[in-house]
Amino acid sequence: MIDIYILDLLVIGLLLLTVTLGSGWISRLPLSFALIYLVVGIILGPYAFGLINLRSTGTFNAQLLEKVTELVVIISVFSCGLKIVRPLGLRTWNITIRLIALLMPISIFAIALVGKYILGMDWAGAILLGGILAPTDPVLASEVQLTDVKDKDELRFGLTSEGGLNDALAFPFVYFAIHALKDNNWNNWLKQWVAVDLIWAILAGIVMGIIVAKAIVWVDRKVQRIRPVDNMMEDFVALATILITYSLTEIVNGYGFLAVFVAGLVVQRSYRNPEKPIQQLEFVERIEKLLEVGTILILGTILLVKPMVNYAFQSLIVTVLLFLVIRPLGTWVSTIGIRSSDSSRRKMDPRARLLLGWFGIRGVGSLYYLAYAFGNGLKDELGEQIAWITYTVIVISVIVHGVSSTPLMNWYERDVAAKKPKKEMPATVDEFE
Repeated sequence: MIDIYILDLLVIGLLLLTVTLGSGWISRLPLSFALIYLVVGIILGPYAFGLINLRSTGTFNAQLLEKVTELVVIISVFSCGLKIVRPLGLRTWNITIRLIALLMPISIFAIALVGKYILGMDWAGAILLGGILAPTDPVLASEVQLTDVKDKDELRFGLTSEGGLNDALAFPFVYFAIHALKDNNWNNWLKQWVAVDLIWAILAGIVMGIIVAKAIVWVDRKVQRIRPVDNMMEDFVALATILITYSLTEIVNGYGFLAVFVAGLVVQRSYRNPEKPIQQLEFVERIEKLLEVGTILILGTILLVKPMVNYAFQSLIVTVLLFLVIRPLGTWVSTIGIRSSDSSRRKMDPRARLLLGWFGIRGVGSLYYLAYAFGNGLKDELGEQIAWITYTVIVISVIVHGVSSTPLMNWYERDVAAKKPKKEMPATVDEFE
């Protein structure tokens, strides 16, 4: 009898070969790679061939999901940082500031209201649901993000920078909910939450992202002058930067996701040779794509029909309100009066604002927060409720956003972006030397 593990490797190998050789056709279709991985994951799971069964004991190992998604997210947010060459400033990053400082809290609060008054959760569970579902995903949203360092499109920049930051900056709200789950007397822990989880962790994430990345780039440049690194090994500097930055930041109780995103920005601006960060970006994106395959396959294999049906009505309410009301309306309110970063006189195209509201893709980041919550006090009926709502929202997002991303972005490039006045941003890599 053939070992199931060998069959798993065979199927995954065939999947990789198929999507790689067929990528030229797939990229032209209203179909995302994530949707293909999800379908294959379901086929490999217990409802079809049963080749992968991560619920052999009736439960799923949340710690495994947490570690896998954690690795995917830190690589993805570093990639987001590497793609951005825009100069740092309130005007040039205005859209990002609005999406993080306004839209994300609006989304969390609105989802929490839905959880409290429609789904019947207590405030702790409702806020946790908001914290889990509010962040957009930097992994599955690659088709609507910046394509490379030369891409200066405002919509793509907004989605890229938002995805790179809100996976970190939703953490204070998740911590708030976890504290509330453990102790419903907020006075016992609120000051500590403000001091540590809100202020210290954010500042530590920013500072560590700058210091560690600068230090690694400095060491890299010094060593390269003495003796050049083997070409096959050189790209691993990027992976080392990610892991060292994340781990050291977590050691000092900072937000590692934030530090890694900042590190990506710093690395992009720190090398004299502009090709170096581009090479790192290409390497990191390959790893990101490979890990995306594994993560979405895992999601497909852990889906179960009965609990999804049990929570289907609640999941549908959250999905419809999040995708069609909360995200679009919150985006529209957050971007009122916003002007183009390259012109103080020209307002952002309303069609771009609508697309910004639509592409609030949920995915790996939400899976990470869910798994983290399970490891830190979430359990029982509330845990089941939040878990299956989250899984369902992600699945629907993979489907509807995956199907719509190609035609909508093609329309945007043809009818919106192509008709904007051509004016280059003043940023170059050399500007930051």
